[in-house]
Amino acid sequence: MVHASLFSQLASVNPALSACLRETAEFLAAPAATRLSEEQRALALGIARRLVGDSAAMLGGAVDSVALWADWSAQGLPGASQIAGLCFARAEEHRWREQSAPPGHDFGTVLPEGAASLAPVASAPAEDPLSEVDRSYLALRIADQRRFDALGHPAVAIDDLDPDLFRSLLLDIAAWALVQSGKDPAQAARLGEAVRGALARHDPARGIDAAAIAYHAALVAVGAQSDSAAAAIARHDWPALIALAAAAQKYRYADMALALITAEPAQLAPLLAPLLRDHGALAPLEGSLAMLANRAVASATPDDYAAALQARAATLGDGAGA
Repeated sequence: MVHASLFSQLASVNPALSACLRETAEFLAAPAATRLSEEQRALALGIARRLVGDSAAMLGGAVDSVALWADWSAQGLPGASQIAGLCFARAEEHRWREQSAPPGHDFGTVLPEGAASLAPVASAPAEDPLSEVDRSYLALRIADQRRFDALGHPAVAIDDLDPDLFRSLLLDIAAWALVQSGKDPAQAARLGEAVRGALARHDPARGIDAAAIAYHAALVAVGAQSDSAAAAIARHDWPALIALAAAAQKYRYADMALALITAEPAQLAPLLAPLLRDHGALAPLEGSLAMLANRAVASATPDDYAAALQARAATLGDGAGA
C-alpha cells in the first residue's frame, strides 16, 4: 500500500517548499506572472506543456493540442493546483540530476553490467543471462527514460500519473475541446468515448513507481538493497536511489524525489534509514544536494520583514500606541 502524497506533509513543515509549490501553482494558473526564476518558469511550464500535450494525444485526433496549449498558456491551466506539485518535483529532480551528471551523460542509457542496450529487452530470449536484479534495474531505467521527450527534455510519463489526476486532466482537455466545437452533443459523445479509451490504456504497471517496487524487491530477495543504495549514491545514480528509497518507505517516486531534494542534511539519514547501514555513505548525496542552487530547504526561507511587521502589528492591536 502506498501512503498518501508527501507534498502536503512536506509543505506543512517546510515554509520554503510551501512557497515554491504555491508560486508554481500560481504561475501555472497565470503564466504571465514573474514570481519564479527564469529557470523555474521554463522547466515548470515546459513540463506542464508536455504533460498537457501528451494527455491530449491520448484522445486521438479529437483535440487540437497546439490550440489547446495556446489558449491555456494565455488564460491559465484549469487544473494548475493539481499538477503544480508534480511539475515542480519533476523540474527539481531534473535540475539535480543535470547538475550531477558528468559531461556527455545520457540519462536514459545507464545500464547494468552485461546489458548492451535498451532495445533488446522486449525480445530477450528465455536464456537471457541477466539476473533478476539486472532485469529489474533495466526496467527501472526504461521507465525513467519515458520521463523525457524525444529531445531529452524532462516530462511526466502518462503511466506515472495518479489515475484520478489523469482522469481530471483528460476531462479538462475534453471540456475545452467541447467548448471549441460549440458544445455539439455528437462531439460530446465522441470525446466521452475518447476519454474512456484513454483511461483504459493508462497502465501504471509500466510506470516508474511499479519499476521501483520491482527493483527494490529483487534486491531484498538477495539481501543487496543496502549495498545497492550506497553504490547508487557513490555513482550519483539518483533515479536508482530515489526508487529504492520510495519503495522502502512505500511512497511514490515523485514524493520521495521531492523529500530528498528539500531535506536538511540531518533529515537524510532518517529518510534513508530502511536502506543504509553506514551513514558515511551519505556524504556524496549531501554534497550533491548542497550544490543545488535555490533548493527549497526550510533553512533557505528568506527573511520577510514586511510579513513579520504585519504579524507583530496584528498582535499589538489598534490601541497599542495610545
